[in-house]
Amino acid sequence: MKATISLYCIAIALVFFSFTPKPLPKVLVFCKTAGYYHQSIPAGVKAIRQIAAANKFEVDTTNDASFFTNENLKQYAALIFLNTTGDLFDTIQKQAFQKYIQNGGGFVGVHAATDAEYKWPWYGKMIGGYFASHPKQQLAKLMVVDAKHSSTKGLPKEWIRFDEWYNFKNLNNDVHVLIKIDESSYEGGKNGDHHPMAWWQKFEGGRIFYTGLGHTDASYEEPLFLKHLTGGILFAMGK
Repeated sequence: MKATISLYCIAIALVFFSFTPKPLPKVLVFCKTAGYYHQSIPAGVKAIRQIAAANKFEVDTTNDASFFTNENLKQYAALIFLNTTGDLFDTIQKQAFQKYIQNGGGFVGVHAATDAEYKWPWYGKMIGGYFASHPKQQLAKLMVVDAKHSSTKGLPKEWIRFDEWYNFKNLNNDVHVLIKIDESSYEGGKNGDHHPMAWWQKFEGGRIFYTGLGHTDASYEEPLFLKHLTGGILFAMGK
């Protein structure tokens, strides 16, 4: 009788453990600002949470760079720098971030993520360039040059939208450009015919995606921009 009960308990335990759901992957939304603060950050966090719910992953958020330790970063499928600005990290935190990327981590930079860490060349090369300037917010024509990436599938080949359009410096020519902006369609462009606005690259083992879009609150309720951002996040996560 005891043997029968034991076997029954073992069988129940096996059934229980076989149906225990795997933990969902997680991303960390980092929104520290040591320079300009974008009022759209809360709207961006809300949108990313909605993207996560629809695509079955979880979201942690912080503006505290002390989260950047080797042990803590291991739990995240991707790091999303949402309109970060200025100097973000101390030396130890920089090392943890570099190790995360070199171990195959994912990175998403949104808009002002290029307006950060100007004195850290590794960061500039990793993200693909630095913010230089911008004209007034206005309508402009974007041109999708690679429609096969997850962040550009379903976007119109020529995409007219309103935002704050960055000019860039120290662009990394190794990146794969996804979207360019037509400088003849608005005032204030300074990068000429080669004016990328979204790109990706594999960098030191990590998956890197950057979009220059996403300054305004309205962006985070815009279906096409959310499609673009969703595809970039899923790429960085390795999905």
